[in-house]
Amino acid sequence: MTQLATHDLTVRFGGHVAVNGVTCAFEPGTLTAIVGPNGAGKTTYFNLISGQLKATSGTVTLGGRDLSGASASERTRAGLGRAFQLTNLFPRLTVLENVRLAVQATRGGTHRRGLNLWSVWSDHADLLARADELLESIALKDREHELVANLPHGDQRKLEVALLMALEPQVYMFDEPTAGMNHAEAPVILDLIRKLKADRSKTILLVEHKMDVVRELADRIIVLHNGTLVADGEPAEVIASPVVQEAYLGVSQKEAA
Repeated sequence: MTQLATHDLTVRFGGHVAVNGVTCAFEPGTLTAIVGPNGAGKTTYFNLISGQLKATSGTVTLGGRDLSGASASERTRAGLGRAFQLTNLFPRLTVLENVRLAVQATRGGTHRRGLNLWSVWSDHADLLARADELLESIALKDREHELVANLPHGDQRKLEVALLMALEPQVYMFDEPTAGMNHAEAPVILDLIRKLKADRSKTILLVEHKMDVVRELADRIIVLHNGTLVADGEPAEVIASPVVQEAYLGVSQKEAA
């Protein structure tokens, strides 16, 4: 069953069409990389799907449910999980507090659990265990009591992925997840995405400029150019296209080999 789909999705800013009638379906168990040159409309397309932008026309559906009129928070509750190029964290809280809040939100929050930020967490062993599990998965357990504002950029990116994992979405959306990371930091994020990909019930969308990352992770590539979908297929097929290489990805035949 198609989990996520856009139909004729379009947004205009004045006379400029930033995303132009994109119709595309994304299946569970598939990681789709969305690529194209700067200004191609990749992040705008992401924003239309996740609700940060309102479409001029077209629809977004998840599991057959029309989310076109839903807010970003409503789409998150429906199962769309989004990680941004810039971190989206609570900088004045600790690493552990950030994760606990995300776990709390996922498990029903104050209404179902009688739990709030200031309650005694030791009374909620299952939530504590889940928070610890997430911190271990991103290799930040030893920094759990540090303020997020004091973390280096790479650790903040890892923490944002942990918060996304805590929400247990049906669809994971990563917008350049390794942006700003050094060579030592990036593998942790890529390993996390590989683990998520192993769950064949989940759908993963990835906006990424680094073609080595795309080659390694993607089951499918779609290419946007001037807001229009111009290619869609298996990675080898799309990457091998001379038009895509030269005009859209900016890589030569030699680099793609």
